[in-house]
Amino acid sequence: MVTAAQVREWLSEIPDPEIPAVSVTDLGIVREVEARDGSVTVVVTPTYSGCPATAAISLQIDAALRDRGISRVEVQQRLSPPWTTDWISEEGRAKLESHGIAPPNPAGGPRRCPLCRSTSVERVSQFGSTPCKAQWRCRDCLEPFDYFKCL
Repeated sequence: MVTAAQVREWLSEIPDPEIPAVSVTDLGIVREVEARDGSVTVVVTPTYSGCPATAAISLQIDAALRDRGISRVEVQQRLSPPWTTDWISEEGRAKLESHGIAPPNPAGGPRRCPLCRSTSVERVSQFGSTPCKAQWRCRDCLEPFDYFKCL
């Protein structure tokens, strides 16, 4: 019999399609896991309701569990409560930063450059490579970087 904890461990190996440096569990989008009588139900809350990666994430979860012998898999999407950057784990925040993406900061901008760690940063654009990111630049190393917006 598989346990919910074991399933969560397996899900921690699934990279986010848009930011592969972090897993779907690091992002906190896996809300619930239920393992019972040989079947598994996973509840996922997308980062926003129109996130194009949601379908890919559901398929990755289904495939990962079937590859481990789970034949009855259900992936449910739940929009309420809405996902928030508060759900990103500490490990996920560290992975974002080590990948060159400033993790969300409730004060409204990155605390430091994820590349050189300087605190002298400026916003270039409120819009980044995905809707959940903004484009910033370090005034010291002059390198641009993504900032994961607070939601």
